[in-house]
Amino acid sequence: MTDVDFCVIGGGFAGLTAALRLKQMGRSVALLEARDRLGGRTFTQVRDDGSWIDRGGAWIGPGQDRIQALMTEFGVPSYKQYTDGEAMMVVDGKQHRYTGTIPWTMSPWASMNLGAVFLELGHMCKSVPLEAPWAAKKADKWDQVSLAHWLEANVLSKPAHDLLETAIAGCYTSAASEVSLLFVLYQMASGGGPSFVLGVKDAAQDARPVGGMGAIYRPMAAELGDAIHLSQPVRCIHQDDSGVTVRATDLRLRARRAIVTVPLAIAGQISYRPLLPADRMFLHQRMPSGSIIKVSVVYDEPFWRGDGLSGQSAAPGSPATITIDACTDTGRPGVLCVITEGPIARQLARLDDAERRSAILDALVERFGRQAGSPVDYIEQDWSAERYSGGGMLSHAPTGVLTQFGHALREPCGRVHWAGTESSAVMCGWIDGAIRSGERAASEVLEHETAVVG
Repeated sequence: MTDVDFCVIGGGFAGLTAALRLKQMGRSVALLEARDRLGGRTFTQVRDDGSWIDRGGAWIGPGQDRIQALMTEFGVPSYKQYTDGEAMMVVDGKQHRYTGTIPWTMSPWASMNLGAVFLELGHMCKSVPLEAPWAAKKADKWDQVSLAHWLEANVLSKPAHDLLETAIAGCYTSAASEVSLLFVLYQMASGGGPSFVLGVKDAAQDARPVGGMGAIYRPMAAELGDAIHLSQPVRCIHQDDSGVTVRATDLRLRARRAIVTVPLAIAGQISYRPLLPADRMFLHQRMPSGSIIKVSVVYDEPFWRGDGLSGQSAAPGSPATITIDACTDTGRPGVLCVITEGPIARQLARLDDAERRSAILDALVERFGRQAGSPVDYIEQDWSAERYSGGGMLSHAPTGVLTQFGHALREPCGRVHWAGTESSAVMCGWIDGAIRSGERAASEVLEHETAVVG
């Protein structure tokens, strides 16, 4: 006897997609979400004036076909990221305004070093098989060293080193010493290479959905209707020969199979009976998330555009490490997004709210002028303080993890199946990867049930 055919744990894009596809195939489904909201590591806030802020994941890019398909399905248009004007790098206190990918106004040596490293990373990425990065010819060698170790050996210019460490390690919201080089190459390769991962135009931050990510996940939720159960953190998944029993705060459900879509560290907090295979348990323990603080600073208008700036900037070590124009499709009000990750984000989190706000606004004033110090709104999201996210936008693998435990990322454990952006071989780390993983998991449970019936 079952309450539903399938139970999905987690209401981010992976879980919403899995549940939606199963319902569209005529199956009964229950989606359990620990928070009192949907969206997972995306979170769209609508302001009183009707403008919207994406407090989590926000951008889409070429090749992200599955999120584009969802947008088409629900009639959500997109608009291009604002890139007119010059970007800015701040290195050793000196501002470099530039266009393109590399700030050629830096010393010729630093610029050449940046260009050479981009080419080398791209070449290395091409040798990583996406479905099994642990099977790469140099997998053992690359998994034994951290990103920090590789940068230290290959980037001789200090300004170039600082910029690359900020840009690349920032993707994993952790220090470069915490992340395996093999994992970095795999994640970059899953998106098409370093130019896509670190770029804006025609890259990972090429466009945004009109209305934010909420314009996509809200109609998905509406179609699922009463299949969604909020404020229901799952405590235990007990599987037997005929199905699974899922226990949440005040819900008990019986289903044929379960799909777990929450971040790996959060998945490890669920009690599984019988115990999961050792490699899957160790994977939960060994793939943490990092620290990221995302701040949306709102002004009456995007004044930086009038100053000939795109709003895109980077300053290693600054409380406002990275900035990007985050205006809506109308261009008003002006929204400057500040992203600070890894060790600097952890330092900021130790400050009280007023001190942190002051540090960030002071950094923006130094970069963009006095107007930056007088916003009309200031919206801060510390993802490390999110109980059911456990940190940044992507769980990362430290040294030794992928070659030892990576094979367990997607392998079902009996009647328990896995999804989440970390498990996607394509666009790992992006919302598109989460959607792909949800569609894969939905197909997977249906195939297993068909095989049993056959």
